[in-house]
Amino acid sequence: MQFGGTYLFTATREELWRALNDAELLKAAIPGCRRLDWVSESALEAAISVNLGVSRPTFKGDLTLSNVRPAQSYTLSGRGRGGLLGLAGGSADITLTDHDAGCVLDFDASVSASGAIVKLGRKLLGASAQRVIDGFFERFATAMRREVRSLRDDN
Repeated sequence: MQFGGTYLFTATREELWRALNDAELLKAAIPGCRRLDWVSESALEAAISVNLGVSRPTFKGDLTLSNVRPAQSYTLSGRGRGGLLGLAGGSADITLTDHDAGCVLDFDASVSASGAIVKLGRKLLGASAQRVIDGFFERFATAMRREVRSLRDDN
């Protein structure tokens, strides 16, 4: 599955960069995030509980930053393990650019999965993927005490 988005934050590029590297701010923006810790300069470990209605499995995963250009861009790659549900993985290219009203964050993500999570993932994310992504960035901006808006429909 492919996802993407463009968001305008009322923050400078440097403020947004610092926030994107702040595990506590990211944790506040991820529903069900129980743990998000830096384990090295370019790697995080996470534990996220996902509400699937009848069950609430916890996915454990590893996130790695690569192609890092400070305050400009990076690639975030991750792999999650959901026990009997299977594996999920993906990567996102994130780019920050200055804008008169703040900073624009562009991202392009690709996600893959195996096992039972493939069926669940398509049902949960399929039509509502953009709503999930928008919700993350809205919570992230709130945690930053900034405003954000999607530029997806702007020309």
